[in-house]
Amino acid sequence: MSNVAVVYWSGTGNTEQMAAQVAEGVRAAGGEAVLLTAAEFGPDQLAEYDAVAFGCPSMGAEQLEEGEFEPMFTACEPELNGKKLGLFGSYGWGDGEWMRIWQARCADAGANLVAEGVICNDAPDAEAEAACRALGAQLA
Repeated sequence: MSNVAVVYWSGTGNTEQMAAQVAEGVRAAGGEAVLLTAAEFGPDQLAEYDAVAFGCPSMGAEQLEEGEFEPMFTACEPELNGKKLGLFGSYGWGDGEWMRIWQARCADAGANLVAEGVICNDAPDAEAEAACRALGAQLA
């Protein structure tokens, strides 16, 4: 059984909804999921988990949230080599460029991305929720 941290930042609640679906997917596949906000997580906790799902919406000019999430993720980045990882987040405009950049950062850090990042425009619909649960199952 895998122990998975689902670490997210959410401003409007959309990414938080996605995080809950990722955690549900982990549990449905027989794993254990712990939901944590970006403020509750840091690089010293990475070793405690078999896998991590990071969730952050697109902010500003297609970037990660700068106040809490980006500093936490940047601190974790050197420890991602070989780590089983999934990414998810919502956006309000654009075409998902922030996710492509984020995936490249993870690949450059040597992370083992289990799937393409799951993105949705605004609140997750049934299709996005299913994709989040599928991502969780892959991490379990």
